[in-house]
Amino acid sequence: MKLLGLHHVSILTGKAERNFQFYTRVLGMRLVKKTVNQDNTESYHLFYGDANGSPGTEITFFDIPGLGHTYPGVSSISSTSLRVKDTNSLHYWEERFKQFGIIHESIVKRANRDTLAFQDYDGTRLILVADNGEAGVRAGEPWSGCDVPREHAILGLGPVTLTLAIAEPTVGILTEVMGFRHAGSYPSLAGDFPDIQVFATGEGGAGAEVHIETRPDLPRERPGRGSVHHVAFRVPNEEEYEYWVKRISSFGLINSGKVERYYFKALYFREPNHILFELSTDTPGFDVDEPIESLGERLALPPFLEPRREEIEARLRPLDLEK
Repeated sequence: MKLLGLHHVSILTGKAERNFQFYTRVLGMRLVKKTVNQDNTESYHLFYGDANGSPGTEITFFDIPGLGHTYPGVSSISSTSLRVKDTNSLHYWEERFKQFGIIHESIVKRANRDTLAFQDYDGTRLILVADNGEAGVRAGEPWSGCDVPREHAILGLGPVTLTLAIAEPTVGILTEVMGFRHAGSYPSLAGDFPDIQVFATGEGGAGAEVHIETRPDLPRERPGRGSVHHVAFRVPNEEEYEYWVKRISSFGLINSGKVERYYFKALYFREPNHILFELSTDTPGFDVDEPIESLGERLALPPFLEPRREEIEARLRPLDLEK
């Protein structure tokens, strides 16, 4: 039983309104679920993805107003990638970022792929990755409800980069526990540091990779707005989810046990460098309580929170995402 690839990445934002503007108006992604942080229902949780809210395409945000900025460092998920069709799309995005005044770098090679690094309004470190017909886990469906041409649309998640002081313990968890395989390496773009190591799962490709950057010179990250809270990996169904729940515990890893998120089932654990990993099922999906045609248009609450809707809505700050 193999993990299929990346399921979602969850990040902290200091202002949901500006976050919505960036991911829908600048990046042209679809808001596929507007809900609450189930562990803190006074905080919004926004999910952006492809046209269908497919697993492997979501980048999500916990809204924490007034959150301070991030001090980058080790023991962190230091960058999150988003896939586009080809290098021509990267040139489109380079011009679009200039138009919107978005902080970005030049197009460079990472893991033999053309990439374009940039930041959102919170300073989240993001990278566009060109598929260029590469085999591997399938990309998502372009969202056409925006002004980004379909041929340049964001198609899902690409590799996440973990920045670590000592890589070996994390590599051990990826390979010996989670079934990842070493898939190559490429030079660090930060200077004279060890090559960045690439690990892949499932069918491989951009949507199924973790990149490991070793930086013993850096302090530990102090998280704030724009920092990544956790990365989730895809489990295809509940049967295999049961297998992974038992497997993670069998290796003595302290974990959350089974967690029902309604849209998927989850299991959380921290690897030895204290980065939070999640295993999430592809099923039942984000259309379990909303038609695909109207995903993200209302505040969605799972059945176990629905009886508290009036109380929850009263405690949430007003959120006008159309400003």
